[in-house]
Amino acid sequence: MSKLLNLCQNMIQYYSGDPKRIQHFIKVQSFCKIICEMEQVDEQTQLIAEISGYVHDIGIKVAEQKYGYSNGKLQEKEGSAVAEKMLTELGFENDVIEQVCYIIAHHHTYDNIDTLPYQILVESDFIVNCYEHNETLEAMQSVYNKIFQTKSGKQLFYTMFLQK
Repeated sequence: MSKLLNLCQNMIQYYSGDPKRIQHFIKVQSFCKIICEMEQVDEQTQLIAEISGYVHDIGIKVAEQKYGYSNGKLQEKEGSAVAEKMLTELGFENDVIEQVCYIIAHHHTYDNIDTLPYQILVESDFIVNCYEHNETLEAMQSVYNKIFQTKSGKQLFYTMFLQK
């Protein structure tokens, strides 16, 4: 069994009884994989993006337990430690874990996206969130203009939400 499948199963167990969160991270990971393959990125970039897709919101549960709510900043604050523990237990390499934890700690911060896996995760999360939150056309156009950088992410987003 692959490490990614093990991670998926661990995340499903982590969010047992919460199908909304489970479906969210599975969709985000799927879009990470699709964008990576369309962009023809290297294996390491794809691995980091896909892992990030699975665990990007792992801090929600801890934030809700500690603070009673889970805004984006609290998710960033609380997520890395939980993800680091899980990824270490699953045998991921330290440099991969470090990069994923960086993405988790910044995935609601959009003004300094500085790596391709980080960009792909943010685009994938916005694709899923715009659908799940039923965003307005105006909001989606703004997200498209401000956030999307990859050719493939732009194409997917435009085709799903903006093309008439």
